[in-house]
Amino acid sequence: MYAIVEISGKQYKVQEGDIIFVDRLEELEEGKTTTFDKVLLISDGDKVTVGTDTVKGAKVKATVVGHGKAKKMLVYKYKAKKNQRKVRGHRQPYTKIQIEKITTGTRAKKATEEAAE
Repeated sequence: MYAIVEISGKQYKVQEGDIIFVDRLEELEEGKTTTFDKVLLISDGDKVTVGTDTVKGAKVKATVVGHGKAKKMLVYKYKAKKNQRKVRGHRQPYTKIQIEKITTGTRAKKATEEAAE
């Protein structure tokens, strides 16, 4: 089972147990769990559910593993025949999260019905 989730404006394909790197999420601390509601697609074996905007009732639960910065990228600016050169470094901040559980709307309904019995 996998899902396509929108996190801070970008789309990620996730499965349960995956560890992914997303753009820095400042409001989350290490060890905290969070839920992402913007699930665009869910594939459960043979059945694929695509939402018109998002899949209703679908959620992805994740735990924040840590924050960090990526490796340094050198940005080199150069103007020909002008002896103008400039080198800058950039390190993109990221948040490392682990996907705990993917729940669909129908899966959540079944769980509540079983718990009621």
